[in-house]
Amino acid sequence: MFRYKGDIIEYKIYFKYKIRLIMGRPIQKIVIVGGGTAGWMTAAYLASWLESSNISVELVESDQIGTIGVGEATIPGIHRFIRALKISEKEFLNATNGTFKLGIEFDGWREESMGFFHPFADYGVALEDRSFYKTWLSARTHGLDLSLEKFCLCTQLARAGKFALPNFEEESRLAWYNYAFHFDASLFAKYLRSFAEARRVKRTEGKLVDVLLDQSSGFIKELRLEDGRFIRGDLFVDCTGISSLLIGKTLNVKFDDWSCWLPCDSALAVQTKEWSAPDPFTRSTARTSGWQWHIPLQNRVGNGYVYCSRFISDESAKEELLANLQGECLTQPKLIKFNTGMRQDFWSKNCVAIGLSSGFLEPLESTSISLIQTGIEKLSAFLINFEIDEKNVAEANRLNKLEYERIRDFIILHYKLNGRKGSFWDYVRAMSIPSTLEVKIEGFKANGDIRLREQESFKTESWVSMFCGFGVEPAEIEPSADWPRVERLMRNMASAIQKGIVHAPSHSDFLKTVNLD
Repeated sequence: MFRYKGDIIEYKIYFKYKIRLIMGRPIQKIVIVGGGTAGWMTAAYLASWLESSNISVELVESDQIGTIGVGEATIPGIHRFIRALKISEKEFLNATNGTFKLGIEFDGWREESMGFFHPFADYGVALEDRSFYKTWLSARTHGLDLSLEKFCLCTQLARAGKFALPNFEEESRLAWYNYAFHFDASLFAKYLRSFAEARRVKRTEGKLVDVLLDQSSGFIKELRLEDGRFIRGDLFVDCTGISSLLIGKTLNVKFDDWSCWLPCDSALAVQTKEWSAPDPFTRSTARTSGWQWHIPLQNRVGNGYVYCSRFISDESAKEELLANLQGECLTQPKLIKFNTGMRQDFWSKNCVAIGLSSGFLEPLESTSISLIQTGIEKLSAFLINFEIDEKNVAEANRLNKLEYERIRDFIILHYKLNGRKGSFWDYVRAMSIPSTLEVKIEGFKANGDIRLREQESFKTESWVSMFCGFGVEPAEIEPSADWPRVERLMRNMASAIQKGIVHAPSHSDFLKTVNLD
């Protein structure tokens, strides 16, 4: 196991059980409203975290209310969650029909017939007093005929349909890379429910109809269910999805709409039978008015089309999706409508919003589950001494806002740099963008610099994969002082990577080792 460079922050957890809410009254109960991925991830994490305490955790959900359940791809930070629960990777993959993920293939994004790969890894090993990618940019002016992807073992494994665990020994720096997973979201929630209930989490079946507030503090006091029951609590976690019943509709925390920058507002999701060996990566294919996802599991494939309804109708989008599927459909396409953006605060009074109730960013870079996880981590990190302190809440909200904004900018970049033709693609290429993203683009175009800021989920290598994948050329790059030597070392590096691929097992064969009893 390893530490992903994309970790937002290293959180320190305080295991003190002198727990207080307001006016000296101790917290005795945490109530999670809503199940699905967000609810049961929260329940499982809290169950593990509070296992030795006397705090009770209750999750309220209704079988009458469905879940979106299409978040089936992750980024490497998911390993932190697995470690926190102390579960084995093998057990997790078997329970969820999981597969391995080395990155994302972007088909047809640069131009209709050109794509690139975004790996969970850096490129090459530094040969000069600068990042390797700058050496590669300089090498192109000398006539080097090798693409940047040739210097990334992670990318080359993915392209070959192979997988092997990374090697983090110092002498094996070319084998330093990360990985994540694809898995069945419904099985993931089911697995986490079993985990949580085995650790004293109480599940209550019931439909929420009203939220009652304390008149003096404005804190949430209790919930009223459709059958007349009341659920009291001291801390409430809103996992009610896009409806945002607690933090949005009850506490009236405003929603910042980002559709001016991310205009896609619809998605169609459908499952198909597997028709070939599962790829060790997610595929994103540009379509007429958006993009299509392809997520391979052990037993099936998750597919979907994210699009902008201003440029294509739901029916036309459905036809385009079905025309581009491989494998027999197992389900009918499910239509999902959404607004891209976030709540101005994800923590208000004694309510914390986790998942879609906090905000929504289209799953182009598989960040949905990651944002659930980091929301839970912020809750546990800033409930210092288990007291709700205004300064800590403000800091948690500040960090959450920055995290969403940085991911937002990274997703916008995909659209802004596209080289496709068509009304939708022309529109997103010409649209105005946040100033924070303008600075990054201008910096790279000037001299290849990547200017990272606080709370960046995607590090330098990810931005490099985007800029170079889309063919952005810096105006100035310092040439290599000793080109013959640098060229020899670069070619040796690329050759070593190709030799390493030969000995790696196929993704399918590696999965067989996971499935051994």
